Amino acid sequence: MSDQTISAHVVETGENTYAVDINVSGHTIKGDEPIDAGGGNLGPAPFDLLTAALGECTAMTVRWYAKQHEWPLDKVEVKLTHHKEGTQDIFKKQVVLHGADLTEEQRARLIAIAAKCPVHKTITSSPIIETSAG
Repeated sequence: MSDQTISAHVVETGENTYAVDINVSGHTIKGDEPIDAGGGNLGPAPFDLLTAALGECTAMTVRWYAKQHEWPLDKVEVKLTHHKEGTQDIFKKQVVLHGADLTEEQRARLIAIAAKCPVHKTITSSPIIETSAG
C-alpha cells in the first residue's frame, strides 16, 4: 500500500495462442485464457488476476486497519465474483471476519474499510492508461 512505481513485463511464451509470462516486482507467474476461450488454461486469465487483486488488497487493508487499532481480528477471508452484465463489470465481494472477540462496531468498521482498499478505489475511479509503441 505504497505510492511506489510498479513495473511489469508481460511476454508471450508460444505455448499456445494466449499464454504469457508475467514478471512483476520480482515475481513470475503465468497467464492464459481458459480452454473454452482458445487458451490452454496454463494460468489465470486477466480478469482472474484483477478479481484476485481486489480480494488480496481488501484482505490486506482490513488486516492493516485491525492491526493499527489492535483489534482482535484472527483472520480475514474475502470471497469474490466478477461477471459482466452487458458492458457493465459487476464485482461482488464478501468479507468474512474471524475473531470471536470483535465487537459489532469493530466488525461494521472493518467492513466499511474493506470498500476503501487502494485496488477498490482504483477500479471505481477513472484511472489514466497511456499506451505507446515500443
